Amino acid sequence: MSDSLERLYLAVLAARDLDPATSRTARLFQRGPSKMAKKLAEEAIEVVIDAVNGDTDAVVRESADLLYNLTVLWASAGVRPEDVWREMTRREDMLGIAEKLPKSSMKLPKVASPRVAARRPIVALEGRAARKRH
Repeated sequence: MSDSLERLYLAVLAARDLDPATSRTARLFQRGPSKMAKKLAEEAIEVVIDAVNGDTDAVVRESADLLYNLTVLWASAGVRPEDVWREMTRREDMLGIAEKLPKSSMKLPKVASPRVAARRPIVALEGRAARKRH
C-alpha cells in the first residue's frame, strides 16, 4: 500500500502546477490549504456515513477519495509519505501495530520525548447512535 500512496503522492506533485481549468489537483493547490482541508473532511465524513450504513462498495470508493485528498494536503504541507511511515513505525515499536498513542500519561516504554495527554474513552458508532466504551 505504501508504494501505491507513494505513486499517488508523486502524481499529485507532478499535477500541482498544471492548468487549474483541467486539473482537479492544480485547482486544489490554487485554492489553498483551507479548501484542501475542507475536501479531506468531507471525504472522511462520507466514509463514516457509508460505513455506518453498511455500504462496503461506497466505503471503498470514498476511502480512495479520502486518500487522494489526504495526499494533496500532505504535499501542500510539505509532508512526505515516508514521514508518515516513519511515525507509524515509531508508534508500532512503542505500542504495537493496532494501537494509537494515548491521550493520557500512562506507563509507556521510555522514548526520547513522548508528548502524551489524558486518555479519552473510545467512542464506537453503532447504527446511528454513538456509545462510549471504556
